[in-house]
Amino acid sequence: MTQTTTRPTAAVLDDLVAAQHDGTARGITSVCSSHPWVLEAALRQAADDDTVVLVEATSNQVDQHGGYTGMRPADFRDAVHSLADRCGLPRERVLLGGDHLGTNRWRSLPAAEAMAQARDLVAAYVRAGFTKIHLDCSYPCAGDPTPLTDELVSERAADLLAVAEATAAEVGATGALRYVIGTEVPVPGGADHALHDLVPTDADAARATLAAHRAAFDARGLADVWPQVMGLVVQPGVEFDALQVVDYRSDRTAALREVLVDEPGMVFEAHSTDYQTVEALTELVADHWAVLKVGPWLTFAMREALFALSEVERELVPADEQARLPEVLEQVMLDQPDHWRGYYDGDAAAQQLARRYSYSDRARYYWPDPRVEAAADALLANLRRHDVPLPLLSAHLPVQHARVRAGVLDADPLALVVDAVRDVLRGYATACGTAPSTATRETR
Repeated sequence: MTQTTTRPTAAVLDDLVAAQHDGTARGITSVCSSHPWVLEAALRQAADDDTVVLVEATSNQVDQHGGYTGMRPADFRDAVHSLADRCGLPRERVLLGGDHLGTNRWRSLPAAEAMAQARDLVAAYVRAGFTKIHLDCSYPCAGDPTPLTDELVSERAADLLAVAEATAAEVGATGALRYVIGTEVPVPGGADHALHDLVPTDADAARATLAAHRAAFDARGLADVWPQVMGLVVQPGVEFDALQVVDYRSDRTAALREVLVDEPGMVFEAHSTDYQTVEALTELVADHWAVLKVGPWLTFAMREALFALSEVERELVPADEQARLPEVLEQVMLDQPDHWRGYYDGDAAAQQLARRYSYSDRARYYWPDPRVEAAADALLANLRRHDVPLPLLSAHLPVQHARVRAGVLDADPLALVVDAVRDVLRGYATACGTAPSTATRETR
């Protein structure tokens, strides 16, 4: 059969791995978000930097049933490709990845049922043209022993690998997939409890994980697929919770960094790198964490920009015409608390503060809500009907104000929001060794 959709070559990942093993500190940013304004920021950044963009959908966001976004893998692919067309980025420079593909969504079910769902999930991602596949069976299912052993996690990963390879053969993509494995996988989206100490993965534990996966692949007759395994997820000692960030310390990972010396086809993948300094991100790339995953920081930056524009709206727009986005978002979060309850401690005042401002950014789950979406659109429409005085813009978005003054950024409110998200991505571009754009005129 012929391939069902445009699938970018995995050569960019192979080149990245080769560069790391040759001693060149190169990395790639993995954008883990489904919000169209965040995706637009990532696509425009890649277009200006003349690079490939890696966009990953998580099993929470996108699955064969729709996930919390309502999108299946093919829907997500089409949405990203449509945005890329609008941003002037060729589709062959869009690399799609599936993050935490495994039992996470169905861990309340018995393992047999959860794995049946996970097989369908992986097949759907591969059929939709996703190239980078994270096989993640690290979550215990109902009735499982806790913690799971490396052997059991690896056997389940091998099961999903067999499905991925069989599906790739069906769509004419044999050899095209690149896999990420690991048993010490951080919780998607940041810690759900206050952090006190975070210990990097033990080097011997990482070696045991590699050995267990290799043995499980061999047992399934998939030894020849091992060269397609390009990434190992380990904990480098970075994480964030609602109120704090644990920063990377290179001196704590010296032994761990030696684990992949004898694996020339692999690099480390770092999850939860949100809110790290550019210096810390640069150190991570230099220490062989070549894939830097970021998600909540991007919607956090988007929320900051939208809230800043809401303050501009209060100054310019009559009260009865204001969108009142922060208030609408707060009410929707109160009406539907499942996405933040259990993450934010303290009394009512502390929880309110966290809902609006926390690093965990549980607000990101509410942007697709029709009431929130309508308020965000109304905010932009209100500001487009008014000329925003530059001093007022400076008071609330000073960095974007400077770019507007310099003539490299339009004052359109959505352009301002997208640019604020790009400020996060510019830091990642610096850390990964791609040339950040500096003087390109950004328009809509």
